[in-house]
Amino acid sequence: MDEYKVKLHPNVDKFLSKLDPQFEIRIRNRLKLLRNDPFHYLEHYEGEKCYKFRTGDYRALIDVDQTRKIVFVQVLDHRKRIYKEK
Repeated sequence: MDEYKVKLHPNVDKFLSKLDPQFEIRIRNRLKLLRNDPFHYLEHYEGEKCYKFRTGDYRALIDVDQTRKIVFVQVLDHRKRIYKEK
C-alpha cells in the first residue's frame, strides 16, 4: 500500500511548536498514523468538504488528496476553539 505524505499548514506547525513539548510530540506521532491509512482515523466533518481528526483535547481539520496521496492538515487547535473558526 502506498504511503500518504502528511503536510502541515505553516500555522499548524507554529501552533504545535508553542505547545508543551509532551503534547507536541503526542500530536505529531498521532499525525504520523495518517500516512498508512488516513481514513481509518478520520471522520467526515459534517457540512464541509474536509475531515476531522481527534487527538486528546485537540482537533484537526484535514483535506485528503487521494490522487497525489497527500494529507493536508489545515487547522489544529483545542476542541473548544476549532469548530468556531471553520
